[in-house]
Amino acid sequence: MRIFRLLRLAAALCAATSLPAIAQESDIEPLNYDTSIQPPRAEQRDHSFTRHGITISDPYHWLRDDSYPTIDDEDVLEYLRAENAYFEAQMDGRKALVDTLFAEMRGRIKEADATVPQRDGDFEYWSEFEEGGQYRKFYRRPVTGGDAHLILDGPALAEGLEYFSLGALSVSEDGRYLAYSTDTTGGEYYTAFIKDLQSGALLPDRIENVNSGLVWAADDAMIIYGRANENWRVDRVFAHSVGKDAAEDVQLYHEEQLGFTVSPGLSSNREWLIIAAGDNETSEVRLLPAADPLAEPLLVRPRKTGVEYDVDLREGTLFVLTNDNHANFRLATAPIASPAEWTTLIEGSDQFYLTDFDLFRDFYVTEGRIAGLDQVQIRYYDDPARVETIAFPEKAYSAGLGNNPEWAMEKLRLSYESPVTPDTVYDYHVASRTLDTLKVQEIPSGFDPSLYTVERIQVPARDGAMVPVSIVYRKDRDDMNGGPGGPLHLYAYGAYGYAIPPGFSTTRLSLVDRGFAYAIAHIRGGDDLGRNWYLQGKMEQRTNTFNDFVDVGRALVDRGLTSKGQISASGGSAGGELMGAVVNQAPDLFGAIVAHVPFVDVLNTMLDESLPLTPGEWPEWGNPIESREAFTHIQSYSPYDQTRAQDYPPMLVTAGLNDPRVTYWEPAKWVAKLREVKTDDNILLLKTNMGAGHGGKSGRFEGLRETAEEVAFILWQLGVTE
Repeated sequence: MRIFRLLRLAAALCAATSLPAIAQESDIEPLNYDTSIQPPRAEQRDHSFTRHGITISDPYHWLRDDSYPTIDDEDVLEYLRAENAYFEAQMDGRKALVDTLFAEMRGRIKEADATVPQRDGDFEYWSEFEEGGQYRKFYRRPVTGGDAHLILDGPALAEGLEYFSLGALSVSEDGRYLAYSTDTTGGEYYTAFIKDLQSGALLPDRIENVNSGLVWAADDAMIIYGRANENWRVDRVFAHSVGKDAAEDVQLYHEEQLGFTVSPGLSSNREWLIIAAGDNETSEVRLLPAADPLAEPLLVRPRKTGVEYDVDLREGTLFVLTNDNHANFRLATAPIASPAEWTTLIEGSDQFYLTDFDLFRDFYVTEGRIAGLDQVQIRYYDDPARVETIAFPEKAYSAGLGNNPEWAMEKLRLSYESPVTPDTVYDYHVASRTLDTLKVQEIPSGFDPSLYTVERIQVPARDGAMVPVSIVYRKDRDDMNGGPGGPLHLYAYGAYGYAIPPGFSTTRLSLVDRGFAYAIAHIRGGDDLGRNWYLQGKMEQRTNTFNDFVDVGRALVDRGLTSKGQISASGGSAGGELMGAVVNQAPDLFGAIVAHVPFVDVLNTMLDESLPLTPGEWPEWGNPIESREAFTHIQSYSPYDQTRAQDYPPMLVTAGLNDPRVTYWEPAKWVAKLREVKTDDNILLLKTNMGAGHGGKSGRFEGLRETAEEVAFILWQLGVTE
């Protein structure tokens, strides 16, 4: 339900085993890479600008191709290719380790695997991977029985393509048509198609620049979708008539406010189309009858800066999740005839952070967190005091509703996992309050949870805030390392109110089974402990995020879980910004850093309103165009601006040439500047995916090999021997 958390995707580094030794300090060469191979040096070219009376010099500005989003400047491409060649040359000696890691990670994947079928109308739907398959195939069969029918063949669609991503997937109410969208560049401009599931033929319909779900109107004659403009911002919602040329699509809504994006949805009872508009802190919703998409939209309540709300409907009553009078949100109701008159149903709470709700015919479900741990509650329309909380047993876990598409649900699909419990799918029978286990993620190469310990601790930040940390490690870790203080991998994200759940990861085992502890720092900027936890890590309080991460690392050293220089760390996107900030602040704490598509050129990006996300990001970071205070504050922590002459740890940085979220030149400029000013001889690598975007390479095994490379880099730099 929470449509407007505009997240840069967190590319969480996990890792994946055997039982090697940890090299002692005397065994590690000071320069454990090939120094005969010289890294590229980007040319410095004069460029400066002045804003608010402050002049900024940026000699690597030229790495931003002036023709972006077309990238054809040969100087730029030559530099990126040179960095890639340097990456390949330095990693050449690690090929055997990468192959070993890739094989063990792949060995933990059940290659021929399928999701649990779920009923929706007259059919049940599921997807499958075939042995060796990179992409899913999608199937259905009648609930009354019969053969399975392949409705979409991902491997066939991806054949011959360097990159392939399936976006939306939506079956018409009568079950005849399948609408789906694909991206073949990584640039996240999707093209939508319609397939006739009776004949198997594609209709001539082709809708370009889609970047939203595909919502069927009630009579299955129209598809409602959001269209991305030339700046990759979804500012319009259209209705497409099946069988017609997309040029004839009817605009239903146009968002005029710079920084707001729009998204279409459907109410749980499928009677109303929901058009939501918003940015990172404000939202506004309009309703249309699903049976008449061309009707005049009904505005629920006008936008008010700082107020978010999402809605659903049942029997003429509007349900509203909003933070209008409590940071942790309340649930309210209103008659559809007076949609702005909200009456509280569930009060906001300092203890219970209400994150979501789902309506069904006979009951509804609220989701949230208490003390950072997920809660799922069944509630009843006719008895507001009746609340049934589903109990989960472990100290740290991730749990929530799965796919529950029907209005008249009697059992709910749930998902559950923990650092030592593989992904588990349940059906929860609402009447009997019992759980049926439908599927537990299979680890073909074997996994014994009894070998591991999970801890959930709190450590003090420098301002006294208590930061939760989820930790998993082998019980025999000290024996593997020759004593306490061994290597530890620290991960976090810390932005946009996005909490990092303490879930299960097969790739992480390749670190943990080599004697690493793996810790997730639930730092401010995420909403792990509620909305205020998020607010304490944004705008003028942004540096709390970086301080929390450093303070967690130091506390784990003080507790004997690791030692200074034996911490590897990773983060992606805004988490990559985190990596850049913490190595500026405490470089000696870390032995290796992996920064995925890092948002490190914060000031320049927030000054460039032509970039796709910038206007919508100002509520998160501040607007340095209008505000001198925002300018100087962002400049004070922006990793690129604060890179200086000091020692830095070994670092691996990644980028995507077609990335619309964190443009390729941010990591490229950062690495170029680091090469120029850093005073150490530690290795620094930049790898740019020349045919992909924010999420790296597509395909489950191509992405897995990149993870193997990253883990190999960490093991190499921390001196872990095979």
